[in-house]
Amino acid sequence: MKFSRLALLSAASLSVAQPHNHVHKHPARHGSPLEGRDFATTTTVPGPTVTVYELNGEFVPWDEVEAGIKSGKYVLVGDKITTAITPTTTSTTPTSTPIPTTSSSPAAKFLEQKVSTSTTPASTYVAPTTSTTPTPTPTKSASVVQAASDSSSSSSGATGVNAKFPSGEIDCGDFDALTKYGAVAADWLGLGGYLGVQITPSYSIGAAAISYIETAISGGGCVKNSFCSYACPPGYQKAQWPAAQGNTGQSIGGIYCNAQGKLELTRDGYNTLCMAGVGGVKAQNKLSKNVAVCRTDYPGTESETDFTNVAAGATVDITCPDSKTSYVWQGMSTTAQYYINPSGVSVEDGCQWGTPGSNMGNYAPVNVGVGRGTTGETFISIFPNKPTNPDGVLDFNIKITGGVSGKCSYEGGTGKYYNNGVESPTGCTVAVSGTAVFEFY
Repeated sequence: MKFSRLALLSAASLSVAQPHNHVHKHPARHGSPLEGRDFATTTTVPGPTVTVYELNGEFVPWDEVEAGIKSGKYVLVGDKITTAITPTTTSTTPTSTPIPTTSSSPAAKFLEQKVSTSTTPASTYVAPTTSTTPTPTPTKSASVVQAASDSSSSSSGATGVNAKFPSGEIDCGDFDALTKYGAVAADWLGLGGYLGVQITPSYSIGAAAISYIETAISGGGCVKNSFCSYACPPGYQKAQWPAAQGNTGQSIGGIYCNAQGKLELTRDGYNTLCMAGVGGVKAQNKLSKNVAVCRTDYPGTESETDFTNVAAGATVDITCPDSKTSYVWQGMSTTAQYYINPSGVSVEDGCQWGTPGSNMGNYAPVNVGVGRGTTGETFISIFPNKPTNPDGVLDFNIKITGGVSGKCSYEGGTGKYYNNGVESPTGCTVAVSGTAVFEFY
């Protein structure tokens, strides 16, 4: 049995701590290449995942959380969800019901049990739910959408982000050509500039779900029949991901390398590689060393490889997704989660899988969540990287300033979080009205 705790940071917001995929540095394989292409086939793996919803130290039942999200009282901010209403679907899993726990974790009166199903080994990420209902396809717009120009992202130095990508013409291994369309190379990952590569040999255009996914490791690259994810400049994010997703909840993102070795766009209605965030969120570094800010590559391999380097004395845009146009996971809108590394750590060292005790990568001590909900409100948060590194401490302070609804800060050295001046072990969240700044000092 696995436990996943979702801490509700305040009466207006929720912070999400989700498990990530591919923790180990070896090829992760999901499913079987012999499974059908146009339908989901699942195999039950013993052991349920129990999700705990917590608000100010009190556990909250799922029906109350769901009602709060639907009414706008709660907003999930962090790794995956900002405003979410779980759709009604026909599922192969048992109905979720609140149950008591006998775990060694703090006594919880309200739990939601969701039995995970997957064809993956137990050591890899298992989605909290599964269903034979295909992942909802984003609504197609009447006209093709190009990456919108955003004045708040003007400091990113982005080039080519508005250029129409020539689908089916560029070789999969030619990442230099992608830079003309806004993509930024992450050469240190050993994937030919890409953030991640998901090999899907059984995928076909129009498939409802993808049953076999193999994640490439360093030394590989964007090969035929694979989805290849990439970084965009600060203030922007990738605009490409397929409607078909992993049939057990895995996210898949990027452009597609077809059987002819050419790169194809994957998202209907979007003809650029990058799209602007909503703007209004920045990071300002008042330290004498740089700070590596690493975003989860989502949808995609879900590794913390999407990178932003905030140089000493610099102010840089932090991409804030809009839930109306961002990736939808099983009917739920998503936001962005970032990992904050200690000062002086390069993006090459900090924006990849770390090791226990390193305080880097997925072991960075602090996370921040950023996203605009479907109601049009932007929420940002600072919270501990639990359960991966609950005792990690940064060597500097963080506070949110600007047009925000309250005070939210982190104290380096002690590892304490403060919500309006009051210590808060779960972190803090504020609403944004204007421009908000994460100050590193």
